[in-house]
Amino acid sequence: MSDHDILNPKEMPHDPEKATLEGKNKFIGFWFFLGGETVLFASLFGTYLALRNSTNNGPSSEDLFGLGLVFIMTMLLLTSSLTSVYAMYHMKNNDFKKMQVWLGITVALGLAFLGCEIYEFYHYIHGYEFTFRSSAFGSAFYTLVGFHGGHVVFGLLWFIALMIRNAKRGLNLYNAPKYYIASLYWHFIDVVWVFIFTVVYLMGVL
Repeated sequence: MSDHDILNPKEMPHDPEKATLEGKNKFIGFWFFLGGETVLFASLFGTYLALRNSTNNGPSSEDLFGLGLVFIMTMLLLTSSLTSVYAMYHMKNNDFKKMQVWLGITVALGLAFLGCEIYEFYHYIHGYEFTFRSSAFGSAFYTLVGFHGGHVVFGLLWFIALMIRNAKRGLNLYNAPKYYIASLYWHFIDVVWVFIFTVVYLMGVL
């Protein structure tokens, strides 16, 4: 039987994402990739902390940041992490339709988060004239938060591509690891945002 064959619930292994050698190799490659991403974000956080007081007489974090919108963004992203867990639960139970539904909800929440972030940047730029070139603080802020936003976009495109490509194929041992690794990547994005919420926004207003 090929890994591309659709399996019924009785035939599907308990962990379909790790049932094949190819699936296991994908996990190993993903953890190497994640290690590099962690180092990269650590560098961006360090740069931000070093430059956050270099405002060049422009607006500071106390002038800019409000926790209301950021709290909504945090809840949207954390909830999307939960819905991706539900999606993987249904994947392990070989319920492809419910998995697709929960992934769709995850994508919708991620898009809502991006909408809030775009509004936030628009507000800073047009309301306070706080841009990437305003100061070292501005450059560090937009690089860190914007780079995370770019990862969110990539994660959403990853989910959408998987959902469209496999809509008629269903779930099998070939694409199960792809779904699961995409979900792990999404959790990583959420963890990074928790650090951004704490280091950038909470520390910025306290």
